[in-house]
Amino acid sequence: MIEFKMPSLGADMEDGILRQWRKKVGDVVKHGDIIADVETQKGLIEIEVFDEGKIESLLIKKDQKVPVGTVMALINPQINRQLTVLTKVKSNGELKIKKALAEPPKKVKISPLAKQIAEDNKIDISVLKGSGEDGAITKADVESVLANKEVTKENIFQANSIRQAIAAAMSKSNNEIPHYYLECKVDMSFTLRWLKDTNGKRPLSERILPVAVIIKAVAKALIEVPGLNGIWDKGFQQKKQINIGLVVSLREGGIIVPAIHDSDKKNESQLMAELNDLIPRARAMKLRSSELADSTITVTNLGDNSAETVFGVIYPPQVALIGIGSIHEEPFAENGMLTVRPVMNITLAADHRASDGHTGSKFLMILKKYLLNPDKL
Repeated sequence: MIEFKMPSLGADMEDGILRQWRKKVGDVVKHGDIIADVETQKGLIEIEVFDEGKIESLLIKKDQKVPVGTVMALINPQINRQLTVLTKVKSNGELKIKKALAEPPKKVKISPLAKQIAEDNKIDISVLKGSGEDGAITKADVESVLANKEVTKENIFQANSIRQAIAAAMSKSNNEIPHYYLECKVDMSFTLRWLKDTNGKRPLSERILPVAVIIKAVAKALIEVPGLNGIWDKGFQQKKQINIGLVVSLREGGIIVPAIHDSDKKNESQLMAELNDLIPRARAMKLRSSELADSTITVTNLGDNSAETVFGVIYPPQVALIGIGSIHEEPFAENGMLTVRPVMNITLAADHRASDGHTGSKFLMILKKYLLNPDKL
């Protein structure tokens, strides 16, 4: 029997409150399904399940406070998914037996927009009746359900709660992690020129911002210097998967750090599309548990018209944080000539238990190399 436990969504999390089970006893779950909504200091988080099987029992009641690591449900793994079927076709007087795969559940036909509206409002699309072609569920079908449904929006997010969570994590970081800091300047004229040429060939909705290029460059640099990609848990644990956490500021105050999974395997267009999806959901507190718990390194990007340099604090249990200042013009010397260039200051805060200045400096130089040659990303 598989034990589904309350996951940890950060070093500052000790417990969460179960607000809703999304599945019931007897339901079959698969990898990535949302099994519950849990309230934490970071808001209401959708909790995913990463095993497959049938739910045998739900051990936690609604609105119960649950410490991290507590068993919340038991899942019976479905090992044999094949059905044995007898045929009446005889061969040499013997009855043949053959195996056939069980028929998969029928896929619900629904338009992308209707699906998004349904997910945002926690509507079970499996119970909806579609009015579109071949029974497809349309936007009008979902809005019809919403019109007849009394919706009460409860703002469970409290700015001071987020602040407390940040303070707890940063206090832990300052008390336990021996930080070292490095900084470099990058001439961003090459990246900006590449973006101008690339975006000129795209519709406005598909244009790429500098942050997508920066994230891709960070991911590529981590492939060459993997010693900064990991966590510290009784020693350094290097991670193969590169999941870059991006600091997102919240309108109500505070920050949240969702992860961009497999950043190294995505191109700039894919990263930009993911950012356009992830950042609004982060600010609306509609993230999944894996998007909060899986970061292997963090990038904090101040954006335009902000401070030129940021010296970050590592988010435990990670071992490094990259700070990206605003792109600004300043005098720039090259080959004995003085000119004005768009410059960006990049800082690295790293854990001296896991790496040293040599490793950190090598990483920054490789990151700089990619930003000077964006066409090689």
